[in-house]
Amino acid sequence: MMYGDPQQQQQHQQHPPPQHQQPHQQHPPPQHQPPHQQHPPPQHQPQHQQHPPPQHQLQHQHPPQVGEFPRGPQPPPSLMMRQSSASSTTLGGPGPGPPDYHHPSAQPHPPYDAHGDSFAAKRMRKIGQRRAVDYTSTVVRYMQIRMCQRDSRDRTVLQPTPAAAIDMLPTVAYSDNPSTSFAAKFVHTSLNKNRCSINRVLWTPTGRRLITGSQSGEFTLWNGQSFNFEMILQAHDQAIRSMVWSYNENWMVTGDDGGSIKYWQNNMNNVKANKSAHKESVRDLSFCRTDLKFCSCSDDTTVKVWDFARCQEERSLSGHGWDVKSVDWHPTKSLLVSGGKDNLVKLWDAKSGRELCSFHGHKNTVLCVKWNQNGNWVLTASKDQIIKLYDIRAMKELESFRGHRKDVTALAWHPFHEEYFVSGSFDGSIFHWLVGHETPQVEIPNAHDNSVWDLAWHPIGYILCSGSNDHTTKFWCRNRPGDPARDKFNVGHSQGYGEQNPALAGRMPGNFPGPEASYNSWTVRCWIDAK
Repeated sequence: MMYGDPQQQQQHQQHPPPQHQQPHQQHPPPQHQPPHQQHPPPQHQPQHQQHPPPQHQLQHQHPPQVGEFPRGPQPPPSLMMRQSSASSTTLGGPGPGPPDYHHPSAQPHPPYDAHGDSFAAKRMRKIGQRRAVDYTSTVVRYMQIRMCQRDSRDRTVLQPTPAAAIDMLPTVAYSDNPSTSFAAKFVHTSLNKNRCSINRVLWTPTGRRLITGSQSGEFTLWNGQSFNFEMILQAHDQAIRSMVWSYNENWMVTGDDGGSIKYWQNNMNNVKANKSAHKESVRDLSFCRTDLKFCSCSDDTTVKVWDFARCQEERSLSGHGWDVKSVDWHPTKSLLVSGGKDNLVKLWDAKSGRELCSFHGHKNTVLCVKWNQNGNWVLTASKDQIIKLYDIRAMKELESFRGHRKDVTALAWHPFHEEYFVSGSFDGSIFHWLVGHETPQVEIPNAHDNSVWDLAWHPIGYILCSGSNDHTTKFWCRNRPGDPARDKFNVGHSQGYGEQNPALAGRMPGNFPGPEASYNSWTVRCWIDAK
């Protein structure tokens, strides 16, 4: 049979087009097309192996069948396409294969075995940068230089440039200058799927994870460097109100709204529970130095001392006329300090249960009390928006810190700088303070959208964690050399740190001894203005 037979051409044109063929594809080919291109290929030749038509015939081409690859040149890369990798087979590479790009669901998908790279048939995920804070380099640097340097007097000054970040040291290396440890730089926000208030935050003794206690009674474990989620555990039936680690780092004790106290091993295994420890919510817990005993306070107006091994109550201290909101055991002595709704701060002898002294400095509920590691200072926070510092050697108030505009709800001493502490407020602000300066050194007024319930320092002291009623857990770290400190959490209502009035003394760290005060760019600017 000849290719130019008119009878054969007439029979070929009488067949109806396929159902998937568009109407504009039913027209006969152009006149300049050779007649032999109008016939289908021989029966022995597979349809998918015929040669692609010229460029002027692309618009008359049939769409690909299911299981058939698109014909013609590879389309240009777009949002729905992925560039072929070295392991992918392309049309131009050795051997047959389809173009390596993603097919939308509305179009037929090629078989998976047609791709050399199995990821080619999957949707691409949006790649985002995950922030992480690693202290390893600073510790290694500190271990190297301490062999040839006596103390901070022999160390080089950190220059306010990003290149000086390689010379950064851990916070313990700057013991004479706490301004280098101000954790005012926002790092990350962690949020549970089950959104509820974060009442307590507590670092593990090794600092590898952070444990949060929520209003729903759940423990959530977050990675201490990358801040990603690791584990969630239903720990209590009611809201968690208190969490504390023992000094030997083997046990954690927690309390909830129902008055229960539970023991936890460091692998989060619950080994003991006392469901009738208190009649009301357990507000705070604290261990003695030997870990043989611990104390608890509750809204039932009592402070109790417990034998840890037997989980039995040894004595109950009754002296507060109302709810007891906070209690803390002295770092070295058998001495307790407590604060309550009766506006009083009381000192107790843990052995005899006798009340030793009462401070009447606050005019509203005392929400938090904390011993300093030196054992001489007691820090108290109240609903009267004032923080007070007491010295037990003289049994009198040393200093009052004013600046918060709402109730002061949380306190945390720095683990290495005894004069440095942070406070959280009911309005979501976080302030950084130094003993001897009545005004805050760093103010973060927009740290949270709601009240800050708890603050916790990393054991090394380079990260601060805050838990809030806005359902979030936020991480804050030190500024690197050269950081401008102008993110949204470091900027006030209308101005950043660099544009604030230098006449406002104490707003920025610029009046501290030591050359390391030039830790970042804004510190240098304020230091020069102070001169």
